[in-house]
Amino acid sequence: MTQAVGIIEVYGLVAAFAALDAGCKAGNVTAETFDKNKPKKPDELKVPLIVAVKFRGSVDSVTAAVDAAEIAANQVSGVVTKHIIARPEDGTGKMLALSGLDKK
Repeated sequence: MTQAVGIIEVYGLVAAFAALDAGCKAGNVTAETFDKNKPKKPDELKVPLIVAVKFRGSVDSVTAAVDAAEIAANQVSGVVTKHIIARPEDGTGKMLALSGLDKK
């Protein structure tokens, strides 16, 4: 059975670590490596780095993790966006491989 995937993008590494910690405590999930992105015009942002925090597990666990991660990140510097994929299809799995999300 394919595991659900949860991704939350936050502003900065401190928020990413806070989100990761809260998410892992909230649900029975596996955390994946961060993806970092320095967007154009970083001086216009609160923090000039966007970090994607990623979780895998059951849909319920991933949902709990992403919700807790959002609360934690908002207490630090904020959330850009979040998304949960309940059952990634094979094609999506290939794209996750390109981002490093499928590495164990």
